[in-house]
Amino acid sequence: MPKKTSEPSPTASLWRHRDFTLLWTGGAVSDVGSAVSTLVLPLIAVQLHASTFQVALLGVMGRLPFLVLSLPAGVLVDRIDRRTLMIWSDVGRMAAIGSIPLVSLTGTRVPMWQLVVAALAVASFRVVFDVADQSYLPVLLPRERLVDANGKLGSTETFADSIGPTLGATLAGLVGAARAIAADSLSYAVSVVSLLLIRTREPRRTATGGSERVTFRAAMSEGLRFVLGDTILRWIALCTATANLGISLVTSIEVVFLIRSVHSTPTEVGLVLGLGTLGGVAGSLVARRLAELVGSARVMWVALVVPAPLVFLMPLAQSGWGVLAYAAGWAAFNASGAVYNTAQVSYRQSVCPPELRGRMNASIRWVIWSTMPVGALLGGALGTWFGLRSALWIGATVMALTGVWLLLSPLHGMRDIPEPAV
Repeated sequence: MPKKTSEPSPTASLWRHRDFTLLWTGGAVSDVGSAVSTLVLPLIAVQLHASTFQVALLGVMGRLPFLVLSLPAGVLVDRIDRRTLMIWSDVGRMAAIGSIPLVSLTGTRVPMWQLVVAALAVASFRVVFDVADQSYLPVLLPRERLVDANGKLGSTETFADSIGPTLGATLAGLVGAARAIAADSLSYAVSVVSLLLIRTREPRRTATGGSERVTFRAAMSEGLRFVLGDTILRWIALCTATANLGISLVTSIEVVFLIRSVHSTPTEVGLVLGLGTLGGVAGSLVARRLAELVGSARVMWVALVVPAPLVFLMPLAQSGWGVLAYAAGWAAFNASGAVYNTAQVSYRQSVCPPELRGRMNASIRWVIWSTMPVGALLGGALGTWFGLRSALWIGATVMALTGVWLLLSPLHGMRDIPEPAV
């Protein structure tokens, strides 16, 4: 039996829920640290005079594990205690990213190969952590509180994304980029402590739970069959995979574009990227209310289609005040994506049986994240062949067309997503 904690009433604020608050706290701090690395890691590469393709390679290494490891991670999450997996994943990320400032403290220049290895290791542990995290939340909270919880977690993540680049640029200016990334390593330590303090324990999973009665390979396929067998999940997967293709293409070259083409300073780059993610904070804060007003199904495609043309402000960015166009376009896309993600993640968590939840989350992540290394490679290749601004136009076009999948899906004719069958 799981260890029980004192639960607030169903109408009470989630901030009175002790274990959710601990989960949120650790996640918030580590999100800020990860956002610092988002700017600082490619900044270190730029300072090493890396080429556009080499900088994009960091993005590839940061996304490749989602294609290779997601399905196996889902089986592990359904077989091993999820909180334990999250703790050890944070320990692994702390060690991997912490190796960079350690080398810097010796007075040695951090080599490019170490950046690539660190990016690959951090992403590999993140695959396991993220699958376990999304599967663990329904253990702490009942189904009717998942939308509220996902909205809070999403707004925190996007807020961290907004302040992280600015903080990273400030730290890089004070102590150097290679040492500034130590903030990310320390953030994982805070997450470990928060997870250790959570009291709620999962029910003991036995062979009757599903994944332990079959081979590892068969267990992986069970989650994929569930995703492909659910009509709404199939269209959600296609939509999100397209969005991630465009996002990866753009983010793999944005730091290089803003520094070398728009002639921004590292501090200005941090401010621009930070301002751009503030849209995600706003979107997460209003996601639940919009879903109630517009409908939980309709809000998904409305959020993606209506503001789509604003994405084209990003490749229009120019030197000086014109760089704010990039921030405005990025903010619009982040706002729409936050509303969409809150609705679709809550649906995924509620529709899936608990014993299959890890493999379902892993399977859909395998589909939607599989386009990310492709996008990062395209960003480096297109930026090298046709120029950084032309590559951004292509990436923005892909991002703007994301919502078309949902217009073609059954969601277009629904107001609300029907309750899942028991």
